[in-house]
Amino acid sequence: MWQLQDPKPVKLIIGILAADHKCLHAAMEATEDKIGKIDLVSDVWPFTQTDYYKDQTGPNILRQFVSIERLIKPGQLAKTKLKTNELEKRLASRLRLPLPRPVNLDPGIIEASKLILATTKNYSHRIYIGKKIYAEVTLIFDKGSWCPLPYTYPDYRQQCYFDFFEKVRTRLLEQLKHQTWSKKWKFRFFGFKAKKPA
Repeated sequence: MWQLQDPKPVKLIIGILAADHKCLHAAMEATEDKIGKIDLVSDVWPFTQTDYYKDQTGPNILRQFVSIERLIKPGQLAKTKLKTNELEKRLASRLRLPLPRPVNLDPGIIEASKLILATTKNYSHRIYIGKKIYAEVTLIFDKGSWCPLPYTYPDYRQQCYFDFFEKVRTRLLEQLKHQTWSKKWKFRFFGFKAKKPA
C-alpha cells in the first residue's frame, strides 16, 4: 500500500508542422540529430483544421509525426519540450524564410492507455509538469481504439492520426515486453537486476 512504483517507460513522439517539404525534411533531420533515432514515420498530411498558425508557418502547412526509438521516462517530457523549442529557433534561423516559425515541433508521449502532449500554455484541463511546461491528456485508448476528449484538438480526432498512434503503441508494447524478458533473463543467469533506462 505504501510502496511507490516507478512509472513504465513511454514512447516519445514529435508532431511536426512545416511550411513546406524542405522545412519538413530539415525538421526530421534536426529531430533525429538532437532528440534521438527515429523508428516510425507517419504519412504527410495537409494541416487544414485551423488558421491559427498561418501567420507563423504559412498558408500551406504540412503535418507529420515521428516516434523516437529509445523509450524515455514520462518525467522527461518537460525537458524534451524545452529542447524542441530551442530546435525551432535554430531551424527558423537556418531556413531563412520570411516566416517567424517555419517549423513547429510538438513533443508528446504515448503509453498503453493514453497520449499526452506538452505545451507552454496553461488551461483548465492542463497540469503543470515543471520547467514552465504544462501537459494534457489529448487521447485515451479504450476498448481497442483511440478516443478523443471534449477539448481534443480537431486534427487529433482524425482516423489517420489514430492509425499512426496505434502503430506507435504497438511498438511500445513490443519494447516493454522485450525489456521485461531481458531483465528476467539477466537476473536468472547473472543474479543481478538490470539497470533502469536513463
